Amino acid sequence: MDKSNNKLSQKIAQDLDMDISETLSDEEMIKHISYRVEQMMKGDPDLLMSYLYRLDVEEENIKAAMETSITPAHITFANLIWERQKQRMETKKKYKQDPIEGWEL
Repeated sequence: MDKSNNKLSQKIAQDLDMDISETLSDEEMIKHISYRVEQMMKGDPDLLMSYLYRLDVEEENIKAAMETSITPAHITFANLIWERQKQRMETKKKYKQDPIEGWEL
């Protein structure tokens, strides 16, 4: 796993209140996310939807996944979360801005 995926894994783990080791492959990370998503689907689906919103997973992708996916919902959601967060990290790298002078607190 490269350094950026490691940072991403830790960020998602923090966002979803998970405890993971620092070196996980994509497949292992999706497995951990899917486990947490499954817990939330059973225990607090409203909180899960809130997390999906906060993690910037698009509503149309969530609906499409729920309507057409042949895999279990928790695995589908885990894949959506992982892929979206990887996209966000790439966008941040691509459009990285230098700090604005004089705006430090």
